[in-house]
Amino acid sequence: MKTYVAVELTTDEAGAMHPNRIIWEDGRKFEITSVSDVRRAASLKAGGCGLRYTCRIGSRDTYLYYEDPKWFVEA
Repeated sequence: MKTYVAVELTTDEAGAMHPNRIIWEDGRKFEITSVSDVRRAASLKAGGCGLRYTCRIGSRDTYLYYEDPKWFVEA
């Protein structure tokens, strides 16, 4: 299932997006400490396709997808 989220990010001079924080629908914020990979990929659990960011949040790696113009995580 897709869970759409708000994302705080920075954009560099080349236009690349760098997500910094995921904001859950209830207002909780989760800091992204690093992004180890960015590639075009399909979400096998939730369906859909877009840019998949492999993000480190706390001690876990999780996938964050950008499916223009929305962001989602697999729930």
